Amino acid sequence: MSSYLGRSGNNLRAAIDYAKRSNCILLLDEIDAIAKRRSDDADIGELKRLVTVVLQEVDEWPATGLLLAATNHPELIDPALWRRFDAVVPFELPDLAAVKTALKRYLEPEYERFERWADVLAYALLGESFSAIEKTAQRFRRTVALELAGEADLVEEFLKSRAVSLAHPQRVELATLLSQQTRLSQHRISEITGVSRDTIRKYGGTASKNKRNN
Repeated sequence: MSSYLGRSGNNLRAAIDYAKRSNCILLLDEIDAIAKRRSDDADIGELKRLVTVVLQEVDEWPATGLLLAATNHPELIDPALWRRFDAVVPFELPDLAAVKTALKRYLEPEYERFERWADVLAYALLGESFSAIEKTAQRFRRTVALELAGEADLVEEFLKSRAVSLAHPQRVELATLLSQQTRLSQHRISEITGVSRDTIRKYGGTASKNKRNN
């Protein structure tokens, strides 16, 4: 990107033209940064000109190469660019089972220390990408390796920070899991999740009873 008028487009064109001269795979990561909808009035004219450059370069991309683009914000991409790609491959966020598998992988070789928290952590991380899950796991491993905190304190503080962003039904579910699968007191679970102890007794107790009956 350049502060000079037209320079950003020239830079982008030069980079793509360089790739065209070889049989290569070119990945344009975070494509939304240079190919936003031209109808977005919040963007300056220079960014809108970049979209035109991208469209022209994609139209002229040779059959001897492979052009890929990636984005976390498909809703921002100019529709004209969507039409120029032969295929669109969505990567959905991991479901609960996939989150558990990812945690086991990313927490190795410290997984045994966190295994008793696996179900609770997986629920708290539901809706996050694999990269976010990996980042959290790496922070856990680094913290326990440096003996800055024990795994219990580390997980509890993490759950407390996550609970703030959860809707009430999800916080109740998290509190229920903590009640069923840990030895934390109802008072501590309430501190972590923001769910009242009466609610924890109601749902945690009922769930435990049903589990015993089954």
